[in-house]
Parts: sequence; C-alpha cells; structure tokens
Amino acid sequence: MRYANILSTGRYVPEKLLTNADVEAILGEKVDEWLQTNVGIKQRHVMADDQATSDLAVAAAKEALARAKVDPKDLDLVLVASDTPDYLSPGTSSVVQAKLGAVNAGTYDINAACAGWVTALDVASKTISADDSYQRILVVGAYGMTRYVNWKDKKTCTLFADGAGAVVLGASDKPGFLGAKLLANGEYHDALGIYTGGTNRPATAETLKLTDGKPAVQFVRKFPSTFNTERWPILLDTLLKRADQTLDDVKLFVFTQLNLRTIEATMKALNQPMAKAHYTMDKWGYTGSACIPMTLDDAVQQGKVKKGDLVAFCASGGGLAMASALYRWTA
Repeated sequence: MRYANILSTGRYVPEKLLTNADVEAILGEKVDEWLQTNVGIKQRHVMADDQATSDLAVAAAKEALARAKVDPKDLDLVLVASDTPDYLSPGTSSVVQAKLGAVNAGTYDINAACAGWVTALDVASKTISADDSYQRILVVGAYGMTRYVNWKDKKTCTLFADGAGAVVLGASDKPGFLGAKLLANGEYHDALGIYTGGTNRPATAETLKLTDGKPAVQFVRKFPSTFNTERWPILLDTLLKRADQTLDDVKLFVFTQLNLRTIEATMKALNQPMAKAHYTMDKWGYTGSACIPMTLDDAVQQGKVKKGDLVAFCASGGGLAMASALYRWTA
C-alpha cells in the first residue's frame, strides 16, 4: 500500500496590516466591538499592490519545500487551490511552477472556493496512493480576496484578508492520509461569490457599475446561520467512522476560519474541548482557501501537533462546497 504523508508545512502572511481601527477609519463607522464579539477578528493582512496570488503561493511553498528539504525540481505535481487566481486563464499553478522552477511538475488549479485546499489535499493524496510515478506533490491554498473587496461594503471589507499556506506531500508505506469526504449544497451557489467576470456576467462597463467599477465579492442572499455547525459534525462523523476512529481520537481540529463563534459552537456540538481547535482568524482575518493550511502551519510551529497525532480538517465555502480530510501526523 502507498499512502500520502504530510512532510512539511509553510505559510505566507503579507506584510501590510489592517486593524479593526483601520477598517473603521475606511468605513467611517464603528465595527471593532461587533467584529471581536461576534466573529473573533481583530486584524487582517493585505497583499501589496505589486503582488499577485501566485506570489503569495510561492512564498508559502518555498517555506514548506525548505522544511521538507525538497528541491522544486523534485516535485511531480503542483496543485493550487484558489478562487482568486492571477488570471481567469491560464491556471495560477502554472505561474507558481514557473516562479518556483519546478520544471518537472505537472500543474492544475482547484476552485472549490474556501473548501478548495482540503479538496486539493484529497485529490493529491489519492494521486500518490494510486500512481507510483508521483512521489512529491505541493498543495497550496492561496487567497488574494482583498483585490475583490469593495471597501465601502461593511459585510465584506471587515472579514476578508490575504495569505497562503502550503504542504509538501510524500509517498510512504505508512498511513498518513486516512480519507476524505466532500459534500455540497449547490442551491446556494448564488449566495456568496464573485459574480462578475465569468461567462454568466462578463465584465463590461455596464456590469461593473453594479460592483463599484471592478469585480467584487458579494453576499447576495442569506444562507442558514447554522449551516456549518449542522454540517461539519456530519462530515466528520462520516469520515471518522470510515477510518474506524472517534472524535476523542482526534488531537487537532482545523476548521474554516470565518467565524470563531461558529468553531466554538461546533466544538460544543461535538462535545470536544475548544483547546483541540486551533484558530487564527483573530490575527489574520478570513483567508478563505488559504486559512486551513495557514492555521495548520501555525499549530505545527507552536508545537501543537506531534508525531502520531490524528488531525481533522473541515472546510466550507461558496458553492456551498464542503470538504473534510483525516491525517495521521508523521512529520
């Protein structure tokens, strides 16, 4: 049997910092108390004007590759999970491959919105298990959503941030990847997203007037406020039963970092201590497809993950796409 193991992690947090006070100054109204009380966000980081999503991905990838002692030329595949690509086409993974010098790697992008990185982790892990020509795979989640934020829209500019997280996967005969479960509620595809710029609504002078002159992320209609707290436990229950594991066996839960209160409510529903759920949205804001690998790296660097630990990932995002995965830590 061949298994995918996580060899290393890495992350990149842009230098520019925006506190809640900075956002208040932009909006001209108070949001700090509400954000900290209801969401858990205190600040966020924003990419520089001369950066693109690929630059964030490359920075995180370089850190992960250095820690794994893997040369970019030894990569067999580069996967980038993002819904804020450098271009509509070609894929950002090809840009990342070029910037890294990963000349022997194949490339493709995965867009499952904020569930993208866990989805990519699933695909990459199964690729290693199924095909012995794949020995090393880079899986990056990268997010440049502030490029699509309308800074007059309180619903979005208070939440979204930029960053990237990465892991290097390697083939092993010892179990690392233990399985994944994907799910979606596609009837909410029109609730949250960037709806201008594709074939359904091309970016024209007329359509851009609707979003303050540029394609912008929008909350268009409500979806159930308990969506994640109801569905995350279902995903995890299915996944753990298949792996013959229990919630008590999990040493670390890493959830989508949109709302700390949602994570707290989920852990309560799971009857698990909050200490087992690492979070980072308080200092990095909501980094979408990058938030889970960034948070994983933060936990690893703080010594919260040890060899043999069971780690559960659970993500959801626009679509509404969801993904969960289970890993035995071997690094």
